[in-house]
Amino acid sequence: MTPSIRKIQFGIVDRRQMYRLFDRHAQRPNRWQEDGSALYTGEWFEIARSEHDHMLEMLPPLWMRGEMFAMREFLTGSVTGVFYALRINGVTRFFHGYCDLSDPHSPEMMRAAIIERESHPVKAMTRKERIEHIWSATHDDYRGYAGEAFDPAVRGKRTILVYRPQNGTVLKLLEELTEEEISAKLPVQLRFLPLREAA
Repeated sequence: MTPSIRKIQFGIVDRRQMYRLFDRHAQRPNRWQEDGSALYTGEWFEIARSEHDHMLEMLPPLWMRGEMFAMREFLTGSVTGVFYALRINGVTRFFHGYCDLSDPHSPEMMRAAIIERESHPVKAMTRKERIEHIWSATHDDYRGYAGEAFDPAVRGKRTILVYRPQNGTVLKLLEELTEEEISAKLPVQLRFLPLREAA
């Protein structure tokens, strides 16, 4: 199965956030025993021009093609970061995405998906985008992976701490957050965006 191309953070991230998002799955179980390519491939987010230029100056790129370049160092397997400078609705914007270079079309597919997603005139988020933003923005101390306390069928899935008035703070599967819990965890500027239908 080909991993989906997905936006994992809303807004333009600063350098500290960018480095944190580069490895947002660092706490996953069996990190050193299992290939994490499927977790990363297809993830993308927006960065500032200064972060784009900083990454370009760090090391000679693996390759440059017009408005994109690939990092020389691979994250895992054949997955590496690709940086984009894209003109969308008359404005040049900058992005980072993880592409699996075993598929030579991966960087172009990522480029097309980013342009298609960001060209919509109305700001909106899908449920999946809301959940991914929450995972990206939550501190490592308040998120993790289902362990022994969970049913064996869901062990290894992402979890997050939520507050429930009736029983306090509890650990819950990220994918099972209610709309109310999602809204409470989103920043105010994203909380009231309309729900976008998944393409």
